[in-house]
Amino acid sequence: MIAIPAVDLREGACVQLVGGALDEERVRLDDPVAVARGWGAAGFTRLHVVDLDAAFGQGTNADVIAEILREVPLEIQVGGGVRSAERIEQLMAAGADRVIVGTRALEDPWWFEEMASRYPQQLIVACDVRERRVVTRGWTETTSRLVLDVIEELAALPIAGFLVTAVHKEGRMGGTDLPLMQDVAEAAAVPVLASGGIGTVADLHALEDRGVAGVVLGMALYTGALDPRAIAEEFHA
Repeated sequence: MIAIPAVDLREGACVQLVGGALDEERVRLDDPVAVARGWGAAGFTRLHVVDLDAAFGQGTNADVIAEILREVPLEIQVGGGVRSAERIEQLMAAGADRVIVGTRALEDPWWFEEMASRYPQQLIVACDVRERRVVTRGWTETTSRLVLDVIEELAALPIAGFLVTAVHKEGRMGGTDLPLMQDVAEAAAVPVLASGGIGTVADLHALEDRGVAGVVLGMALYTGALDPRAIAEEFHA
């Protein structure tokens, strides 16, 4: 299992939110490129970069993302408000190794099928989940769709994997939703990345034991709850 630090972008800064709420910002660092370089220096080989402003429909951090892709020699997956073929192409051309698509992949399956065929094994489907139901548009809209149904619907597409975020656990470091992650890992025929609530090494081992391929780490790294170098050394593949 691989551990992947999150670089969440808001208003040009690197931030960490609690529960996906914009008014609960606990971490703010003004130089995201330096943050990204720092995770590489700690030994991590892959980064998770998300444009929160684009996800919430409140602007863009495209210039910062482009700079990270240009300046940081790591494997980088990028998401947040990716809802057009043009944006996917821009990110790929800029050097993204994988692009994360959430809302439009779930709302427009015909479009996403075309995108997955155009970029095989390069797109990750983001399933943000609150109590097993998928939420979209920056976690602001709760749908009636169950995450396991979405995974079944997209199972045949040539995607790189699923990113499942337990939004109800996000940023709280109280442990992730293990039953959810186990069910998703068992149902998916592609790698599953887990996010939300991870706060201890025991949480990481529990996810690894349940077949999760990778974890996206945010608050626990930024607050020092987890030792970056130790985590990068133990969870690197």
